[in-house]
Amino acid sequence: MGDPTPPRPKRRGPLVAVLAVLAAVVLGGAGVLWLLSGREEAATPVAGSAAPPVTVDPVRPGPGGPAPTTPAPASSSDPRFVAVGQCVRNDGPAGGRPRLLIAECGSGTYEVLRRFDGETSGERDAEAKCGQVAGYSDWFFYDSELDSLDFVLCLRKR
Repeated sequence: MGDPTPPRPKRRGPLVAVLAVLAAVVLGGAGVLWLLSGREEAATPVAGSAAPPVTVDPVRPGPGGPAPTTPAPASSSDPRFVAVGQCVRNDGPAGGRPRLLIAECGSGTYEVLRRFDGETSGERDAEAKCGQVAGYSDWFFYDSELDSLDFVLCLRKR
């Protein structure tokens, strides 16, 4: 009898190519969803107060004016990056939809006393969460389509 013929090696090229294309599609779709979920237009920020509403006169940075703080990881005044102990100011129209920006602490700003990250259901949820925080005067919540980006800020007027 002769030498048996060695078995042909299995070709995995097509399987690897299909898996690579599938991985690219999944990662690309996840990236698009992440980018779209981070847009402010998809969110509903709302602020409220335990006391009667107060008109906030926004302080606009300019020459000689206060400069925004630089939160990690990027140089931004976006309230999504605010930490406890930092301050925000309302740059929205009086009586209108609030637009918070991180700012140096001073007169007319709001100090962040507590931050609750994760899903929020709106005003009642923000009031309930901040009700546990001593000394808060106002609250702000950010409700996006992606619950992991939601947060509530418990604020004290300075």
